Amino acid sequence: MARREAIAFYLFISPWILGFTIFMAGPIISSLILSLTNYSIISKPQFIGLDNYKALFQDRLFIKSLSNTSFYAALFIPFAIVASFTLAMMLNQDVQGLAFYRTIYYLPTVVPIVASAILWLWLFNPQWGLINMGLRIIGIKGPGWLVSEQWAKPAIVLMSIWGVGTWIIIYLAGLQGVPKQFYEAAEIDGASKLQRFMYITIPMMTPTIFFTLIIGLIGAFQVFTQAYIMTNGGPVNATLFYALYMYRNAFNYLKMGYASAMAWILFIIILLLTLLQFKLAGRWVHYEAEAKR
Repeated sequence: MARREAIAFYLFISPWILGFTIFMAGPIISSLILSLTNYSIISKPQFIGLDNYKALFQDRLFIKSLSNTSFYAALFIPFAIVASFTLAMMLNQDVQGLAFYRTIYYLPTVVPIVASAILWLWLFNPQWGLINMGLRIIGIKGPGWLVSEQWAKPAIVLMSIWGVGTWIIIYLAGLQGVPKQFYEAAEIDGASKLQRFMYITIPMMTPTIFFTLIIGLIGAFQVFTQAYIMTNGGPVNATLFYALYMYRNAFNYLKMGYASAMAWILFIIILLLTLLQFKLAGRWVHYEAEAKR
């Protein structure tokens, strides 16, 4: 029986193993090798050792792109978690037309990101955009948004938060998995709604919050399309994110070895931050299985 189960296991996983080996493992190894070379696609790679990595930390735009991406991640992740969790709480209520509201909030997720970027370009227009027109109605002069060095990154963060429908679904599933008897017992003991939220909902949702924190961190450090379509890194490199600068080095400047080194630096950064989150998770993430022991 054990042998049959092992054979079935390897048969089922074999498509993934073959796909990973052919389409991912090869490029991963190639990028590591290319990061140690001077390679411009049109000429043969020349081995230069760690020179690409040394040059990165002397590159002003590399530091700028890393700073921009870190700022975006630090702003986007907490706001996205709060916004999606709040909306999930609202969509978890028993109200009329609930299916319609859930569909509406999820719709931005299925809109192609290029179409979303073009839509938000119009919304962020300083003169005729709906956002600034709405602010003018209440007597507030709107900022320049994408043409302002100070407001360009917050504008892209705002657009990104608009597309957190997947996070809402994840939180909604987590909320519906919280045992109702916990709330009933707390209500009998006289706990208020705020106390039930703080001492039942939040602790029970910490594994889900932790999951969205990890995927949000990984996604935030790979932000690319919004800046590429909407600002192309401007104004004054204010939205020159890491992935966009890596793309420029690879396909605009044909510095494929340099771009490969950037890719491995990004991998190391994401890996270290993810490991740090797992290390800290034991202090605030509570699993139901552990609570039952």
